[in-house]
This record gives sequence, C-alpha cells and structure tokens, in this order.
Amino acid sequence: MGQQPNTVTDSLTSVPPPAPIQVGSGGSAGGYKFSPDEVQGVINQWKKLQSDLLNDVTNAQTVASVKPPGTEFASGDFIDKGAKISGDTLLEQHKRMYTYVSNYIEALEKASGKIKQGEADAAHATGKSGQGV
Repeated sequence: MGQQPNTVTDSLTSVPPPAPIQVGSGGSAGGYKFSPDEVQGVINQWKKLQSDLLNDVTNAQTVASVKPPGTEFASGDFIDKGAKISGDTLLEQHKRMYTYVSNYIEALEKASGKIKQGEADAAHATGKSGQGV
C-alpha cells in the first residue's frame, strides 16, 4: 500500500454557467423550458436549495477550521494529513454549489422577466468577483 498524498488536486477552478433557460418566449432556447405558470415554483425550489446550501457552507466552515485536540505529533499529523484537507475541500465544494445555485436562480428570474438584463449582468459580475460566499 502506497503513501497517501497530503494534498487534494482540484481540477475544477470555476463554476460552470447554468444551461440555457426559456420561460414562455423569454430567455434562451436549447436548454430547460418552463411555462410562465410553473417558473415561480421552480424558483422557489431553487431558493430553498440555496438556503440549505448556505447552512451547509456554515457547517463546512466549522469542519474546515478543525484544530488538533492536543499538541502531540499524532493530533497534528491527523489534522495536517487528512482532516484539514478534507474540510477545506468540503468547504470549497459547498461554496461552488452555492454559487452555481445562485447563478441558476438569477438565470431563471432573468428568463422569466423578473429581473432586467442590466441587473442580471451586474449581479453576475459581482458573483464572479467574489467567487463564492
């Protein structure tokens, strides 16, 4: 059995954009299509997921900030070679999911006509600059 690496390789460096969304005749064809009557229900479901993910991000921050219970080698080694890496990866993945869901909600609202293009562009630019929560 070989030695396990001390780092996690993360090949995903950005959050992918949502698929095209069409609501009635608004938005972009070629992806998901919703009727004007059903889109608010879909937005509400995505907002519930967004809220749940925000709780998950908070919990992942706790995991990522794990400290060794003592100052002896075994405790520090466990944190350095496993727990800290896992916690950081968990936190980063939850932040990315939160960003993706936020972008998807924005795309749904834009396609449904709930927000204007200029507002959507500004919100998207703001989200990109922070890349997460």
